[in-house]
Amino acid sequence: MKRSQDRILTTHVGSLPRPKALTDLGGYLKGPPADPAAYADKLRESVAEIVRRQAAVGLDIVNDGEFGKESWANYILKRISGFEVRPDEIREVEWLGSDRVRFAEFLAEDFPRAARGSPTEACVGPIHYEGRQAIALAVNALTEALKGVQVTEAFMTAVAPASTAYDGVNEFYGTERDYVFAIAEALREEYLAIHKAGLIVQVDDAVLANMYDALVSKSPERYREWAQLRVDALNHALEGIPEDRVRYHLCFGSWHLAHVSDAPLEEVVGFILQVKAGAYSIEAANPRHEHEWRVWENGRLPAGKILIPGVITHHIITVEHPRLIADRIVRFARLVGRENVIAGADCGFAQVDSLRRVHPEIMWAKFEALVEGARIASEELWGRKAAA
Repeated sequence: MKRSQDRILTTHVGSLPRPKALTDLGGYLKGPPADPAAYADKLRESVAEIVRRQAAVGLDIVNDGEFGKESWANYILKRISGFEVRPDEIREVEWLGSDRVRFAEFLAEDFPRAARGSPTEACVGPIHYEGRQAIALAVNALTEALKGVQVTEAFMTAVAPASTAYDGVNEFYGTERDYVFAIAEALREEYLAIHKAGLIVQVDDAVLANMYDALVSKSPERYREWAQLRVDALNHALEGIPEDRVRYHLCFGSWHLAHVSDAPLEEVVGFILQVKAGAYSIEAANPRHEHEWRVWENGRLPAGKILIPGVITHHIITVEHPRLIADRIVRFARLVGRENVIAGADCGFAQVDSLRRVHPEIMWAKFEALVEGARIASEELWGRKAAA
């Protein structure tokens, strides 16, 4: 994994708005493509274009926009066995914490899915990985697209065990540990496929933090047990992959909500740093969490690790000023070392292919500001002769 050796490198979290021509062929709402060959061709074409666009705007570490899957987490239920979705069996959305009660009227108007609950994802049989064709198509589309551009590195995202079937129940395995480790063993095959293709593996995990409020309200010890089991399972899934080829992304949920019940970073950072990854991508730009840069005081980041703080956010449509972005970068660089910082985003911009958090025009303007802010920060941190 490249470091910011002579300037601050830039990246983002992963999900980008999908082109209509791709989603028209299949996806989250439309279901499997009616013409798989046409879909595969359009996917390769779309990935090539989104990689080119990222390179053109100046991002250093790019990805496929997550075009190879229709959602950030639930895509995996189409790639593993053992689960059935029960649309008539609605579960309370625990991962919103107490926000779902305090802001119930807002949810009913702006986030009705959360207000009414989610279909149950029930594990009813053995869990095995069955997504080899899908991951091969996605990996090949990205590696081919990279041949025509000048970028520093590329990554591909995959869901974490804690965020797999986050509306799920275990009705098959005898213990919670057996269930979670079965998920991890299946995910391991996807992680390995990404790694063997020469790409950085980014593990996406919102639910590790999202379940904090719901579980701590019952018992702080229950949350610690719940989270520790899932971190242990993730590390099992990552065995054999060098840490410097893994980055771990933890967020507090992409939804446009009050986020009052979000987990304090201080309460979950110990779990984050246990993950066997070379870099940690964490929200740091939105107004609920920007103050948490203080967590990294007093040498909290382990030696040799990289921090990828969000210095732009999907939570607002305002395009951050490059000077503000630079100030955020410099603050982190002074805390953990300039070579240990890569400038990133809080979260993705289209966690589901039928949804976008900001308009694409706004997103690209944010990326432009990110690149410019990193340039300004580099001049301050290395001097005017910082490498371009």
